[in-house]
Amino acid sequence: MGRNEVQQAIVRSMVTMGAALLAATSALAQNSATATSPDGDVQVSVSIDGDGRAAYAVNRKGKAILAPSKLGFLLTDAVKIDRRLSITGQETRDFDENWTQPWGEWKTIRNRYRELKVHFKETTALARVFSVTFRLYDDGVGFRYEFPEQPNLAHANIADELTEFAFASDGIAWWKPAFLWNREEYLYNKTPLSAVSNADTPITIKLADGTHVALHEAALVDYSGMAVSRTEGTTLRAALHPGAGEPKVQKKGAWTTPWRSLIIADDAAGVYHSHLMLNLNEPNKLGDVSWIKPGKFAGVWWNMIKGEWSWARGPKHGATNENVKRYIDFASANKIPHLLVEGWNIGWDGDWFGNGYDMDFAKPTEDFDVDMLVAYGKKKGVRLIGHHETGGAATHYEKQFDTAFKFAADHDYMVVKTGYVTDAGQMEREDADGKKYREWHQGQWMVNHQLRVVETAARYKIGIDSHEPVKGTGLHRTYPNWVAREGMRGMEYNAWPGKNPPEHEANVVFTRMLEGPMDFTPGILSLKGSDDSDLLSTIAKQLALYVVIYSPVQMVADTPENYAKYPGPLKFIRDVPTDWQETRVLNAEIGDFVTIARKERGGENWYIGAVGDEEARTLSFKLDFLNPGTSYVAEIYRDGDEADYRTEKRHSIVIESKTLRNTDSLTLQVAPGGGFAIRLVPAKGK
Repeated sequence: MGRNEVQQAIVRSMVTMGAALLAATSALAQNSATATSPDGDVQVSVSIDGDGRAAYAVNRKGKAILAPSKLGFLLTDAVKIDRRLSITGQETRDFDENWTQPWGEWKTIRNRYRELKVHFKETTALARVFSVTFRLYDDGVGFRYEFPEQPNLAHANIADELTEFAFASDGIAWWKPAFLWNREEYLYNKTPLSAVSNADTPITIKLADGTHVALHEAALVDYSGMAVSRTEGTTLRAALHPGAGEPKVQKKGAWTTPWRSLIIADDAAGVYHSHLMLNLNEPNKLGDVSWIKPGKFAGVWWNMIKGEWSWARGPKHGATNENVKRYIDFASANKIPHLLVEGWNIGWDGDWFGNGYDMDFAKPTEDFDVDMLVAYGKKKGVRLIGHHETGGAATHYEKQFDTAFKFAADHDYMVVKTGYVTDAGQMEREDADGKKYREWHQGQWMVNHQLRVVETAARYKIGIDSHEPVKGTGLHRTYPNWVAREGMRGMEYNAWPGKNPPEHEANVVFTRMLEGPMDFTPGILSLKGSDDSDLLSTIAKQLALYVVIYSPVQMVADTPENYAKYPGPLKFIRDVPTDWQETRVLNAEIGDFVTIARKERGGENWYIGAVGDEEARTLSFKLDFLNPGTSYVAEIYRDGDEADYRTEKRHSIVIESKTLRNTDSLTLQVAPGGGFAIRLVPAKGK
């Protein structure tokens, strides 16, 4: 071979090697994708392994939060979507806006993210395609699957997701169990992440390095609610709630999943301050919602919870004209704009639990003169709140939608409280052919049912406060008439044996409250439940709950007779608003204590609430959020020096005033089972 031929051979070899390297680089580029949040702190990486399995990983500030975590689906009637995938393309875009809530914990919210959309295609003959869209925020990430209409997946019958959350390290997890009989009404466990079993979301985790992560979902629409199950080590996998049929979710045409969301922060306060879940939801679809007026409500309720009155007709019936008028008088005297009345309608007699087919939501009992009571309330400045307890008969309720909500609108109700009291997996659904099925509260059919309730109510300008609900996923941004929900062990459990422990509310703030507003029903100043049993709380803590547990419609849950015994503490309940301009967590450790400050919307007053656990504590915080140069009169409601939830001193409370400025700090003692509440009012002329 001559010299020129050798040179040409070398050149050809180099060209071949270069082409091979370019091809390998191109293949690598098409089998991975990466993006960072606007400030660069949060990074998502998507990859395909040697079997064609897709995975994503999440880093924050250079530290792994999620190791590579699998993506995919199990189907009941087709090959699973899991292996033999390729990345066919990717796009990124940036987004930044400010939007205003009609009501909420913050008036204005910034929605700033970088979006990465990754397209996948099977390399098999089925050649099914889908995308995963990631939205990267400076405080976390949300992602969802998006499926276009396609012939080989015209109907998707989903057995479960294969979505993983493979945490890169162990940590402490706060979680409540999933798939048990009592729906979402369980206490929170505190265990190592590696000891979690089946958990509802949100589940909040403090990783080994102190980073806090809250795992949940956003925009749950036409899909089944997501729980998580631990597979091995510190890996959790999505576990969808079942329905009445074999597939947990049925979709056709083009469809998307809800957003799977991860709030990531340095501490517990950072988790609560996140707006990620709200931002992952669509804007308000209802238009003008100025008819929704946040405020407090009294209730013909606590005596029923304690067993002294009944929902059913008879000698103990609570919803009588006499009782309701007395409660209206109490609400009016204390500037409480609404009154909830339960047991007002036909259907409560007999065994209604899980069997609500006698419920009629437009037919009052003979001792509840609704027209007279509405007129009486109007003169006193008090509107009634309706109550629709379905007893689990969801289709029976749907058949009454228009008559029920027209009745509510005709009687000037702003809010209706709904209820679905039956065991999990026992919701009654009836199809057009008359066949009956049993559904789960968080299954796809019930998710859609709950949204039909909200949409129907909106047409009549009615707000919904859901009990035994589908969990909150930020849909109150899209449907602002969904003003509150339960979905947790609220105050009613303190009336019964097996009461909520003192740490309960300090757990709830960083778990259940991440879903959105909760109808916790605070304010039991008597500290007495059924059979004269004692609540595991001080009286100051009951006041603090009006600041700590957020809802735009907040109950004043005790009876008028009991409030008359505590005029000093009642003043704080009368003063505290339910709508806020700004919210700040001043200090917190999940399950131990939390102090929250909120500025009233449309005013200059601030309110502070703190709750603790079973231990005595000293809490200190700065007041640097107050306006500089302004003096504030602080009305302080704190535990007395001898206060203790375990003794007769649980009612010990000190009410005092101080003048404070934004350069000051406060240090206050919290009793076992205690808390404190503060109202800060700008001093006149200062």
